[in-house]
Amino acid sequence: MKLSDFEKNRTNPFLDKALDEVQISRKYKTATRTGESAMLQAFDPNTGEILGHTMFIREIEVDEEKFTKLYLSQFESFWELSKPAIRVFGYIMQKMKPKSDKLEFFIDECMEYTHYKSIKPIYAALASLIEAKIIARGYNENVYFINPMIMFNGDRVSFVRSYVKKKKLKQGDPQQLSVFDAIPPFSIG
Repeated sequence: MKLSDFEKNRTNPFLDKALDEVQISRKYKTATRTGESAMLQAFDPNTGEILGHTMFIREIEVDEEKFTKLYLSQFESFWELSKPAIRVFGYIMQKMKPKSDKLEFFIDECMEYTHYKSIKPIYAALASLIEAKIIARGYNENVYFINPMIMFNGDRVSFVRSYVKKKKLKQGDPQQLSVFDAIPPFSIG
């Protein structure tokens, strides 16, 4: 298949499915292991009542290296990919921005990253990645959407939640009329 065989999308076509499939679980972690001995409390001197206490914030070390999560449940999407598709996928992972399902794709950068001298293997690779539902075409030749069920850079749960909020805002309240719906049509003559 050719890249032009696939339709362009204004929004990420994978997101509605992601809403159904993202597994949300809650985990709780105590802030410190020091217990009562590290807690400072304020007392009312007249009543002895506890007025409040302090909270210690622990500094943690984080890895500053760029990363993208690949989800093992969808790993079979990669089984049939060609070497050029894997190389272009590497470029795509490098271009991904945290908490975003969209990426800017620049053919000259991709050629430099993959070491290809021609654009033909890159376009064939893009078509393969789209056919495997790893990416989707965006609204112009430089924009692609990633499938967040396969890979994501950041917290997929909060990303999906923000997508749901945006979707609800666009839909509006079905009980509420638009100002323009309430105005009767106007005609001259």
